[in-house]
Amino acid sequence: MTSSTETGGVTGTPDKDYNLIWYVEACLNNALRLESYIQDAEREKDTEVADLFRKAQAASRKGAELGKDLLRARLNGG
Repeated sequence: MTSSTETGGVTGTPDKDYNLIWYVEACLNNALRLESYIQDAEREKDTEVADLFRKAQAASRKGAELGKDLLRARLNGG
């Protein structure tokens, strides 16, 4: 269920900005979590799984960078 009325009254941050901040944080957390998974796969000498997790980690980092760029531009009035 979604609400069409919440626009930052609860958090003090407009939903669209809050959502962007959340997205960046989720991407960064995912990149960190995947580092543990990569190490687990490497410990088991499973290069196929380690490579998969590295690709996912790179995608998470890219998503975080794109989100940070957009957030930076929006917070600077751009």
